[in-house]
This record gives sequence, C-alpha cells and structure tokens, in this order.
Amino acid sequence: MLKSKRIIGSIFGGGRFCCRKALRRHSAGVVSVQETESLPFGLRLLSSVGLGVLIALTSAGPSLQAGEPSVPAWLQAHVGEGEGQIAPVVLMRARALYQRKAVRNPCYFAMDATRPHDLGGMGRRFYIICEAKGSFRAISAGHGGGRDLMGVADFSNGRRCVKNFGNAMDSDLTAGGDYVTAEITGSYKGYYRAAGGGDAVFERAFLKFDGEGETGNARERAIGGHPAVLLRGVCRRKDPQSPHADGDGYVAFGKLVNYEAGRSDGCTSWSPSDAAAIMAMVQNNPTTLYIYPESRDIDAVARAVQAGEAPSRAGLYWNAACLRDIGAPRFWRRETLEPILARWRESHPVPPPEPAPICR
Repeated sequence: MLKSKRIIGSIFGGGRFCCRKALRRHSAGVVSVQETESLPFGLRLLSSVGLGVLIALTSAGPSLQAGEPSVPAWLQAHVGEGEGQIAPVVLMRARALYQRKAVRNPCYFAMDATRPHDLGGMGRRFYIICEAKGSFRAISAGHGGGRDLMGVADFSNGRRCVKNFGNAMDSDLTAGGDYVTAEITGSYKGYYRAAGGGDAVFERAFLKFDGEGETGNARERAIGGHPAVLLRGVCRRKDPQSPHADGDGYVAFGKLVNYEAGRSDGCTSWSPSDAAAIMAMVQNNPTTLYIYPESRDIDAVARAVQAGEAPSRAGLYWNAACLRDIGAPRFWRRETLEPILARWRESHPVPPPEPAPICR
C-alpha cells in the first residue's frame, strides 16, 4: 500500500485550471504544496500556515484624495498605480463593499484584473487589507483564460493581460464585481511523489465565492479561489489496500506542477503559500472580495479607446501597460455568450471520459 502524507490543494482539469470544468475531468489537478498531518480539513488549513501568517464607489473615475478622512494615513501610502500599490477606485469600492457587508473578519480582499500578471513584477494585483491591524499586502493572482471557439467567437486571454471579461457559464472568464468568501471544500484527487520521498495524498482545496448582481451566478459557475498547482500526467497505479482505491484496486498517481504564471478557468489562483494563508484567514470567518473592473468600467474604457481618447483623460482607470497590450477590453454578457456556447456544445459534443492509463 502507498504510504502517504496528506496535502491540501485543488484539482483542476485539462491544460487550464479551475471551476466547473474541474468537476468533470480526472486527468489533471491542482494542489497546494502544504503537507499536513491527518487532521480534520479545517484544522489542517490553519496548521499549514501558522498563527503568525496574516499577513469602492459609484463610477469608474473618482479617485481617493490626499487626506481622505475615512482612509487611514498608513493606507494612503499604498494608494496609487505603481508596483505594489492599489488604484484609488479599486480601494474605494473594496472598502465600500466591506463596510456594507459588515463581516466580522478584520481583513478584506481586492483584485485589480487590469494589471499585468507578471510574477515578480507588476503581477502583484491581489490585495489583502487589514485596516484594524494596519496591514496591507499585494500578491500575485491568476485570471480566467477564456476560450477560442475557432471561428465562431474568440474570447480568450493571454497569460499577461486580460482583454475579455464575462459572467457566462463555461466561458472561463473573470467577472469583476462584488463577492463574499464562503466555505472551503476538500476532496481526495490522487497521489504524487513528495520531494522528501514517499507519496503524498492530494486533497482538493477550493474557496467558494458568493456573488451578487453580475457575479450572482458565481456558485453556478463554480467560481472561487485555489492554489496554482496541478497534477499532470495522471496514471493509475495498482494499490488495492489503499482507502482511495477504485473498484479495480487502482489509485490515481501524477506529477506535481506549479503554474503560478498561468491562467484559470475563471477563478482566482494564488501561489500555494498565499492560497494557504488566505484560506486560513477566511476559514469559518468570511470576508469580502472586490474584483475590478466591472462591466460598466469595461464598456466606458472601450468607448474611450474607440473615440481615440485616453481613458485617464475621461476620468477612467485602466492599467496603462495592459491597455497598450490589449487595445480595448470587452465584457461578454451571459445573455450574449451563453447561446453561442450552447450552439457550440451542440455541434461539438464532448466525448465520454476515458480512464487514465495504467502507470508504467
């Protein structure tokens, strides 16, 4: 029988990672690299990071003014468009959501999906803000990769910048707006060879998001957050004594791969250590997450670009580096995109899943 340690993580399918598709696939997965003992799921999350780890508005244009009375001076120092800073409109909307929801958690989250996803550079676009503790932290986070329906509709995104946003089912797109963190799920997905020797058991860790308004179908879309690690090259290994063996006595076995620089299927992905810290912060203690931009921001910026006007001159915000890369953003509304996706599925039926090959 495989001797194993347990690991907290997320399993997601195919070449990209997350959400609804992850519930259907078996050949790949996402896991975190925090190994723990065989404790209940919630306790493993807390023990994985330790007690010391803790680390906005009515229109697109308004910005925080120096000396804004409701914003602490220490937080003002983190406001701006430079590396590691949070844009004024993003902070204002994130604070407004947090105050409106009146959650007990002393921290809240924000994400600026107009910034580049560059590891070690401008990729720090997810914010952990704990005003009561005087703490601000900016970390890297992945975005939804979208899809290319080959001649029918192309709403795909590159690794660096997001051009296409949306809230349609099976679109694999990031949807900006208001969210509240919900429960964390955990389920067995397979084994991998641990760096220190022996085999570790994968458990999928996934932080669910509840949305409202345009993000109100977050549950339906299986949108949430997860560590950016996956299991590739999955095969089936004979181990009839394992509690995870299937009816034929096989367990899934694969290789652990980190894809922090990659994309998701619409979810928010973090490094394994950041994911563990975030999940520990919200375990049984939900908080708010505001993701910028919303559809109104996207539409306004697109109109400005089409008119040949710099968004900043129109009182709008978009990261300048990414705007140069994408030309103009687009929001794909579910009312428009879901019928296209339905017709695509009818003309391109998904073949029934096949079991993973036997390990050699």
